[in-house]
Parts: sequence; structure tokens; C-alpha cells
Amino acid sequence: MNRFLYFLLLLFAWLTLTWSVDVQNIAAGIIVAFLAAVFFGDLFFANISKMFVPRRIFWFLYYIPVFFIHMVRANIDVAYRVLHVNIPIRPGIVKVSTSMKSDLGLTFLANSITLTPGTLTVDIVDDSLYIHWINIESDDPLVQAEMIVRPFETILKRVFE
Repeated sequence: MNRFLYFLLLLFAWLTLTWSVDVQNIAAGIIVAFLAAVFFGDLFFANISKMFVPRRIFWFLYYIPVFFIHMVRANIDVAYRVLHVNIPIRPGIVKVSTSMKSDLGLTFLANSITLTPGTLTVDIVDDSLYIHWINIESDDPLVQAEMIVRPFETILKRVFE
């Protein structure tokens, strides 16, 4: 039942994004949605009805502008560092802990960090993320986690767990 619902959601997304009701387009959408639901259906929520809980939807909608604000700030910070005469960077890989438990939540957190300029999630091992950071501002792992992970994690836990 879950895979069928994923199929319908994916087909709807396909048709919305392509915005065409051409027979070939619909056939391609059915094939792609079917294959994605079969091969990747177990990567999402174990129970798809969890996705439509109003509380989760609210926190996801709240997360979008929060992520956008952090992304704009990071873009400005990276632009400053690139345009500065002395290029004030201190790059390195930091290990930060997270309390996220779900695989989908961890993936979403890692991708959110990667999409924020100046940081790149290199690996996830158990409850730790290894992140390449363009300017390590602190050598304390708790401060690093507070700066990189917490702004996203607190909201994403309400969405995915």
C-alpha cells in the first residue's frame, strides 16, 4: 500500500513539474514513478500516513524560510571571504554529533548542511556527521555542532521523528 501511495505522489509530482498532458509524457511519468516507487519506496517513511500529519507539515513549512535565511547568510559570508584581499579562511573537517535517529531525517539534515555554502557533509557515521567547513570558528565540538547542525536539527526532528 505504501509503494502505491508513493507511486501516486511521484506521478503527481512528475505531472506537476512537466505541466504537460501529452500521452508520451504521461507514459514516461508512469514508468519513472513506478520504478522509483519499487526501487526507492523503502527509503521514505515506513508509514506514509506520517507524512500528512498537520504538525509535521507545519514544521516543514516553517523550515523552508529558516533554511533560506541560513543559506543567504552563508552565501554572503562565502562571498566576503572570496572577495577579501587576505582570503580569511581556516578550512577543515569537523565531526559533529546529532540526535537525529531516522535515516530520512539524517539525509535531509546532511543535504541541508551541504546546500548551505561554506559547508559540505562528507560522511555520516552512526550519530556523527563529518563536515568540511570553510572557516572553522571554534575547536570545541559542542560549539561547532551548535553553529552548523542545531539550526536545522531542532526543526527537522519535529518533521521526521
